[in-house]
Amino acid sequence: MTTRFFIAELAQDETQPVGERQAHAARSARGRFFKRLLGAILASAAMFHGPAFSADPKPLKVGVRGGVDEQIWEVVARVAKKNGLAVEPVVITGTASPNEALNNGDLEANSFQHIPFLKDQIKQRGYKLVPVANTLISPIAFYSKKYKSLQDLPPGAKVGIPNDPSNQTRALVVLRDQGLITLKDGFDPFTGTATLADVTSNPRKLEFVESASVVLARSLPDVDTAAIVNSFAYQAGLIATRDGIAVEKKENNPYVNIIVVREQDKNAPWVPELVKAYHSEEVRQFILSKYEGSVIPVF
Repeated sequence: MTTRFFIAELAQDETQPVGERQAHAARSARGRFFKRLLGAILASAAMFHGPAFSADPKPLKVGVRGGVDEQIWEVVARVAKKNGLAVEPVVITGTASPNEALNNGDLEANSFQHIPFLKDQIKQRGYKLVPVANTLISPIAFYSKKYKSLQDLPPGAKVGIPNDPSNQTRALVVLRDQGLITLKDGFDPFTGTATLADVTSNPRKLEFVESASVVLARSLPDVDTAAIVNSFAYQAGLIATRDGIAVEKKENNPYVNIIVVREQDKNAPWVPELVKAYHSEEVRQFILSKYEGSVIPVF
């Protein structure tokens, strides 16, 4: 508006009397001065607040589930604020999908899932979403009331494993890594799941008992060992790093949780700043002290 007014005044200048033109010239000079001053102020604001964020003061909305993720992201938001980035954790409850909300543009990011779950969602629903950073792992672990190590299991031991595809895969990978079983050639947890049918060698002739994770946590005394996912283990007073006799590795593990954004935003300037806030030492120490090993940072 100021620019348009300034141009209109110049167009009328030559048709006015000399006195009026002189007065008008003085007003125009003042206008140019204030215009330059305003430009300098805006340039200074951009310099101090950062060009990536000053133009859009709205907070970045990050979809999370209640509980652990909600608590962690409250700390992330505080760290991000110190760095000039506004972050608003949005708790997604019930059957609402954080991926649907992100894909629709209601969120800028979400943080609640691992890579196999995301891949399955993309395959089923065609979401245009990509992972940009690892966050934590809620490790599956084997627990036992009878043995201190999986290596102590006798021949024919009863081994409880989850009956859902992703967590059964995680349990079988731990048993494979411990040398108790082998899985079919070419199996890759990043691209597929494994079932008992994929066990090609079981030297100790372990007896596998498939059951829902919630049941495994309650019936631990009834088997020699059981693989229990973190959420149900924690409810039973078990912590993977303290009580587990074998814990899945966090390195090269597709089941670490991730931060996800839309494909169109993967190179946005706020993405590395968001990741930097999560990967801060303040967040890392919060996770370690708050959850005592039931949740493990992977950064």
